[in-house]
Amino acid sequence: MALRVTVLRLNLAAIHHVNNLYSVSSTRKLTENVASKPKAASGGETMTGHLLYTPEHLALKESLKKIIDQEINPYVDQWEAEGIFPAHKVFKILGNAGFLGVNKPVEYGGLGLDFSYSIAMSEELGNIRCGGIPMAIGVQTDMATPALARFGSAELKKEFLLPSIMGDKVACLGVSEVGAGSDVATIKTKAVRDGDEYVVNGGKMWTTNGTQADWMCLLANTSDGLSHKNKSLICLPMNSPGVRIARKIDKMGMRSSDTAEVFFDDVRVPCKNVIGREGMGFTYQMLQFQEERLWAVGNILTMMENVIRETIQYTRQRTIFKMPVLHHQSVYFRLAELETEVELLRSLLHRATALYIRGNDVTKLASMAKLKAGRLAREVGDSCLQYWGGMGYTNDVLVSRFYRDARLCSIGGGADEVMLSIISKYMDTVPKAPPK
Repeated sequence: MALRVTVLRLNLAAIHHVNNLYSVSSTRKLTENVASKPKAASGGETMTGHLLYTPEHLALKESLKKIIDQEINPYVDQWEAEGIFPAHKVFKILGNAGFLGVNKPVEYGGLGLDFSYSIAMSEELGNIRCGGIPMAIGVQTDMATPALARFGSAELKKEFLLPSIMGDKVACLGVSEVGAGSDVATIKTKAVRDGDEYVVNGGKMWTTNGTQADWMCLLANTSDGLSHKNKSLICLPMNSPGVRIARKIDKMGMRSSDTAEVFFDDVRVPCKNVIGREGMGFTYQMLQFQEERLWAVGNILTMMENVIRETIQYTRQRTIFKMPVLHHQSVYFRLAELETEVELLRSLLHRATALYIRGNDVTKLASMAKLKAGRLAREVGDSCLQYWGGMGYTNDVLVSRFYRDARLCSIGGGADEVMLSIISKYMDTVPKAPPK
């Protein structure tokens, strides 16, 4: 599948010669034409020896790593303690470098690359030493904006997508509600048409970026009933009269990411703010979930790798019964098992991504990857923390933060049970209701 781009070629050699790689003169101006580069044959390897990534992917990752090392990781402990990070500041840095619109249209500030570059970015963001900040970035890039980029009007894209890609606006996604989390079809928030406007009433729960967001990609019922066909996605400015941030939720993990409960009391939104066609919101949101779930898998893969690597380093130094902890067969065998599982998950992710960028429906594979990622993260966190002993029970080490943060992977973006239900439907094993 040819890459849809005419302006950007990320030159791997240039990465090493450009000062201030994360400025506008870096990622955005390392240009020629990605489409002119050799591409991997389907199922084959690229010239780099990687099944999915080309030198341009690796250049993107290296440039992003510099931002993480210089602008994010030095402040993570502070932001974790404060329970929030400066989203507008961080997003502006990322936006200037092009990282908030990797696979978005060039005419709206994006890089115009395919979704495999977003996965490369998600994997690199796993090097941030907490889960909350990558999650907040992922909401901006791959949860609140895909439907807008694909189905939104030119006017909506100019008003909401372009500034989100440039880092001038922070986005949030309004889907989950109290009593309607994984069961998206049962949301109660309503948008009732009144002339050229919708009047929105209801509320959203677990809204990442909610206290800092400038706009929300809102899923609401735009007609009566609780079916799949009466829902619409709406771009809702968060400074609209009637929008109320009820509270910033105190969470077990993801401490640096602000999560809000939001209420709407007769909030008026222009009808032109509907993304695509009215009544198609549920379908658009399901399509967004494919990218969201694959993105989440890529992100947590790198985190698991880092936890395993740091556990190896620590258990080499920590001595018990007159020998390093790592030298016990039960320890290095277990770490070998975990590393194997991580690599198997990476293969599934990259296969699903390769199929997705070729236009295939990968809902089943994305659900499998998301299910496995959440469960494996729990295994990695629990097993590795055990080898750290008492130190693992403190807040001073990455493994304890990962143990808390990674638990969300089996809940957010569709719980494990929802993934199992989706997979079962694709396997055609779900019992059918008897005829009446």
